Amino acid sequence: MTSRGRGYWPDEYIAKRRTAAEAIGMIRRGQRVFTGSSCGEPQALVRELAARSPGFSDLEIVRLLSLETIPLTMMADESACQTLNLRTFYLGSGKPRALSRNKRFLTPMNLSAVPRLFMTRQLPLHAALIQVSEPDDFGWMSLGVSVDVTLAAARSADLVIAQVNPRMPRVMGRSFVHVQDVDVIVEHEEDLLTVESPPEAPSADLIARHAAKHIEEGSTFQFSLGATPHSLLAGLADKSDLGVHTQFLSDGIMGLVAKGVITNRKKGFNEGKLVASGAIGSKDLYEFLHDNPGIEFHPSDVVNDPGVIARHERMTAINMAMAVDLTGQVCVDALHYNLFSGVNGIMDFVRGAGQSPGGKSILMLFSTTMDGRSSRIVPSVGEIPVVVPRGDVQYVVTEYGVVNLFGKSLQERAIALISVAHPDFRDELFHEAKKRGLLGQERTLAESIRSVYPLKIEETRGIGGRRILFRPARPTDERSIQEHFYNMDRRDVVRRFMHEKTAFFREDVAGVFQVDYIHDMAIVAVIGDPGFERVIAVGGYFLEPATNTAEVAYSVDREWQGKGISAVIQKKLLETAREHGITGFKAYTDPANRSMIRLFKKLPYRVTTAYEGDMVVLEARFDRPRSG
Repeated sequence: MTSRGRGYWPDEYIAKRRTAAEAIGMIRRGQRVFTGSSCGEPQALVRELAARSPGFSDLEIVRLLSLETIPLTMMADESACQTLNLRTFYLGSGKPRALSRNKRFLTPMNLSAVPRLFMTRQLPLHAALIQVSEPDDFGWMSLGVSVDVTLAAARSADLVIAQVNPRMPRVMGRSFVHVQDVDVIVEHEEDLLTVESPPEAPSADLIARHAAKHIEEGSTFQFSLGATPHSLLAGLADKSDLGVHTQFLSDGIMGLVAKGVITNRKKGFNEGKLVASGAIGSKDLYEFLHDNPGIEFHPSDVVNDPGVIARHERMTAINMAMAVDLTGQVCVDALHYNLFSGVNGIMDFVRGAGQSPGGKSILMLFSTTMDGRSSRIVPSVGEIPVVVPRGDVQYVVTEYGVVNLFGKSLQERAIALISVAHPDFRDELFHEAKKRGLLGQERTLAESIRSVYPLKIEETRGIGGRRILFRPARPTDERSIQEHFYNMDRRDVVRRFMHEKTAFFREDVAGVFQVDYIHDMAIVAVIGDPGFERVIAVGGYFLEPATNTAEVAYSVDREWQGKGISAVIQKKLLETAREHGITGFKAYTDPANRSMIRLFKKLPYRVTTAYEGDMVVLEARFDRPRSG
């Protein structure tokens, strides 16, 4: 091994130059060798290592993530570990067949802890194969696209072999090693490994649309890699002043910087800097990184430190999941359409974001397997190891909506997750939930549990100095709708229900939150954070099949009356009813309820008035437009 000196660095650089064969020849049998990660893999060195592997015995290869351009995993498998053994740091459950076959090589750890494992020599590294940029005028070489755990490996290994590649970008931050701190220099120019944008996955855009609604202006976010995050990045073009603190940078993030969406001005920590520990993408991305003063790469014990993550304002962790059970336990894995989802510090970011001011964690998953034969929302995850415990799960997003599990009981979680499962599997999930005691035996399978939530109806408006979300009611609104009715003024209760009413049992209000969004529809106006929203108004229509007309009813909290909220709800109900072929509206109300009568007469149709006992009956047919 070359002695690390402290002389004139250019002289040392020349003295340390070797061929790849000479450098790999310094490695001995039985040693533990770290290889640089993902797109920063020193390909020339790894090729030489693979070529010389028959001359080794019991060599352990340590790595974070490999794209397997040089198939060391296959070689280790075929040699029955007589020549090569692997140790891959991976936070996932090894479920897919290709991963499961080699799961013995996986070492589950949070990435924030891996550098400490190296630096304390609890896992001594005998050699580290790294790839760096050419040295600058002061002898510093950048690790470029792969700092993550590579910096700790370079600082702790007994023998550091650096492939100097002029095509490696020079990235700012804590990405540098000095010529004096490496033992061997191997000059070899070649293209860096690149990864193309993931293919369009079914329903990815719809999942992205749901998730994008929960990324606030001025948020700092972390993204995993894959098809759905790629779609989500494309859907953030209308946001402003976003910040980035993430593990991997991708081409999608580069595009948002170019559009001015990502400014990093409101991060609350490391403001003005886009912070990551590595990059996986195209040549254009690597050119974007080179000498860019707005980008800093730091090692994983900084980027993935939950304490550092929590210092950012509105930190939003966005990751892909493989499966979630009805209690909220989550499995995360690398899948063929989302190659790197499991190979990350997901728990570091989930917990860090949860401690951030205004922070949140969003887990996205497809509702079914790619062939559509199995649900990814399951009664139980069985033997698949859990990556995110149920107590750490917040938002779960599928093609069918978003639910917030934070602070929710097991029954509330089961109802919420069934409501965003694929409709083909909701019956089975509902019955399994009852069988497992997650739902009370009095629960029945309402039509709403099979319905597809109509996202297009959602709209946010500024009213009375607050942002009010108008949206279809969901099964998860049960309690908040009950609270709305309990909080209503006594006179409004009489007007809404046509008699005195002091109790609003679940079965009394079930017709409001158990709707099929076609024959029956309920729209709520809510304020507050998703999952903890307060219902301030409810309006709904309920079909009378014999006449193909629908009865409508409305209620608005006293403090929000007179602000036009019920008019917005009525307009949305009208649009939905007409879309589904309903031919008219009817309302039964007290003659003294002048506000309801005025509201109904705002419909753009001729309104007829009749009396049934002491009630006024208002009716409007959609084929009779109001003249003038």
